[in-house]
Amino acid sequence: MAFDGATAFIIKSELLTFSGARIEKINMPMKDAILLHLSATGKKGRLLLSCNPSFPRLHLTNAKYENPAVPPMLCMLLRKKLTGGRLKSIRQIGLDRVLFLDFDCKNELGDPVVITLAVEIMGRLSNIILLQDNKIIDTVRRFDPEEGKRFLLPGAAYEPPTAQDKLNILTQPASAVADRLQSLGDLPTDKALMRVLDGVSPIICRELALNLHEQAGSLTEKDTERLCRRLERFRETILSGGQPVLVQTKAGTPKDFTFVPVRQYGAGMRLQYFDHMGDLLDAFFADRENAERMRAMSASLLKMLVNASQRIDRKIAARQQDLKKTENREQLREYGELVKANLHSIHPGDSFVDAMNYYDPECKTVRIPLDPTLSPSKNAQKYFTNYRKAATAAGMLSDLIEKAKLEKDYIDSVFDALSRATSTADYLQIRQELCETGYLHLQNTKKQPSVKSAPLSFVSADGFPIFVGKNNKQNDQLTLKTADKTDIFMHVKNMPGSHVIIVTGGKEVPERTLLQGAVLAALHSKAAAGKQVPVDYTPVKYVKKPAGAKPGMVIYTTNKTIFADPDDTIYHELKGADA
Repeated sequence: MAFDGATAFIIKSELLTFSGARIEKINMPMKDAILLHLSATGKKGRLLLSCNPSFPRLHLTNAKYENPAVPPMLCMLLRKKLTGGRLKSIRQIGLDRVLFLDFDCKNELGDPVVITLAVEIMGRLSNIILLQDNKIIDTVRRFDPEEGKRFLLPGAAYEPPTAQDKLNILTQPASAVADRLQSLGDLPTDKALMRVLDGVSPIICRELALNLHEQAGSLTEKDTERLCRRLERFRETILSGGQPVLVQTKAGTPKDFTFVPVRQYGAGMRLQYFDHMGDLLDAFFADRENAERMRAMSASLLKMLVNASQRIDRKIAARQQDLKKTENREQLREYGELVKANLHSIHPGDSFVDAMNYYDPECKTVRIPLDPTLSPSKNAQKYFTNYRKAATAAGMLSDLIEKAKLEKDYIDSVFDALSRATSTADYLQIRQELCETGYLHLQNTKKQPSVKSAPLSFVSADGFPIFVGKNNKQNDQLTLKTADKTDIFMHVKNMPGSHVIIVTGGKEVPERTLLQGAVLAALHSKAAAGKQVPVDYTPVKYVKKPAGAKPGMVIYTTNKTIFADPDDTIYHELKGADA
């Protein structure tokens, strides 16, 4: 799934249609990504430049990106230097994974200048560099000349990455590639092609080496002829723009991408074709990048929730241990009664008394310890006092344990909501909830960002609107304030999950709609990976929120249970009908 130089060449060809386009707006939705809003005659486009170590790329995009409330300093610099500039040219050295975007701009005095964005797509060393007259103005990632890294700091002269000793299929004959392969001996043919060819990814090398001899040094004359024909076709494919293709597993998970016909997987993979590389790269990277961004954003909250959960576990364990110590409290009361009944036989200074235990069906004699420093009546009173203390402690500890378990359930519900958060607004709403419940301290209360996040909405196959809360605050709003009393409330049984509301409009809800609502409830819960998940449902009028309960916590009665498989197929069908 490497973004190779040949892919960069094809994207460069696609971008030529925006030659002369004007930069209308610049955003930095992430610290390592730049979004240029381009406007050309009769069309507009958004150009994404990303140097994320895991997902570096450059392409036109239709994906939605959220911008931070306050733009980074580099974004402000880019706006100052580039806004209003026009795309003059796009350069690439051979098939290197470096593209140079030249823009005709004007400086502070109004004089024309050429500003360049160098986009280096090189895995963990990827970078985006702002240049003028080959001098670095600034970079997304700054590097000191340590550990062999290039010197990339403002004011330094720009030096492109060191060129590799590889052959460019666009300028070299196929025979030169075949000749060099022979010198690589026992190296597998696809690995040898990676070493010889410039700007190609592993999937392309595997296609070129398909059904040839496994070792590069053992290629027969017939193998060499076949390889040369494939290389010639590969050159033509690059120059013509190829056919963007996404390789997916049978379950629909993106596995790889390229622009050449893919035969190496046989029937083991699904192939999806696209008209443009930008659409393909959106499909391949967008969800992964968003998931990684949410993981990074949520890391501090997850750590806090883990610590809170562990603290509650320790608290519950300690209180259960204390509760266990009060289990003999009835014996204390019985001893007090027995001492009281035998006061006449106890003498001052006695350390015990042997008394008939009339609480025992067999009335056996029991030896009761006494405090020799206390009188017989005070020994009885001491047992009664200890009994009352133990009984009071048992009641309090049971109550505290139950409250701690409810708090643990609440923390689990926040865990579940955070694991399913897909946007900054979702994250901020969960953070706001934790501040309101006292788990986080509010900071800069005068400048809190506005939080806009709404429940998910769907339409069932029978035309009934279905809403799904994405976190506890949304669950409360949806169930207790938005839903009508005749609407149907759904929730997975005995585990964290979203509130699901089926809007009935006073009509009878068909079994098919109930099943689809149950699938949504299961998918948006801790049981999303399970099978035959039990989902409770009841009219909203039977759902109540106990006084003082945490956000999202409700109780319900007169419920029925339906079993559902968290089927992604049904989910995507419903998602397609998003209201």
